[in-house]
Amino acid sequence: MIESLLLTAARIITFGQRQRQTNASGFFFTRDERLYLVTSRHVIFDEPSRHFPDRIEIELHTNAGNMAESTGFSIPLYREGRSVWHQGRDRAGKIDVAAIEINRTALPASTVYRAFTPQHLLQRFDQVEVGSSLLVLGFPLGFHDTLHHVPVVRHGIVASSFGLRFQGEGYFLTDARTHRGSSGAPVVMRISEPAADFGDLPWRLLGIHSARLDVGTRDMHLDEVLGLNCAWYADILLTLTQR
Repeated sequence: MIESLLLTAARIITFGQRQRQTNASGFFFTRDERLYLVTSRHVIFDEPSRHFPDRIEIELHTNAGNMAESTGFSIPLYREGRSVWHQGRDRAGKIDVAAIEINRTALPASTVYRAFTPQHLLQRFDQVEVGSSLLVLGFPLGFHDTLHHVPVVRHGIVASSFGLRFQGEGYFLTDARTHRGSSGAPVVMRISEPAADFGDLPWRLLGIHSARLDVGTRDMHLDEVLGLNCAWYADILLTLTQR
């Protein structure tokens, strides 16, 4: 028996010209029968670090009765010279979220996964208070259960007013221990009284983990790492998954 939440996440490996590059996290999202893989935009295209992979690979479960069985699934990032992912902007600039539509018919017939839907997004920001408990579900430093191919979970809290875009940007802050490889991880909150349309996935999708934050003036010897992270509001997915 495996928790449905663990089946929403996917470990991402990026490749450039057949060379393995980085590890990251992602998750599945469905809308109107269309399936998407969601991750951070900088995982697949990052100008500052000159990180420009041409494909990614995710790991899929292929046997509901044996979670140790899996297969790699390759997703090209360009088609006829054009990028295949969806990205967005708001009044503050680019948003560090990308959604890639997956051709369901290309998946193995026995693929086992769960996906968030628009119903898992918040309807009102005042439903979440500062200090609320949340989980970050991903693959920090590529670490995970390599036998059953499932992610690990880090516990955290909402560290800024959820109803206010932090410093005018499209994200809120979390206080959680995170590492490289967690970029693109879903940030979720348990639903105490889920409605029927949540199915077997009683979780609110609050955001997409992007990066750790630090203070440029921090004394490297005297001050500890800040320990705060930015998570982009998940409602951007309604824009990125429009036809």
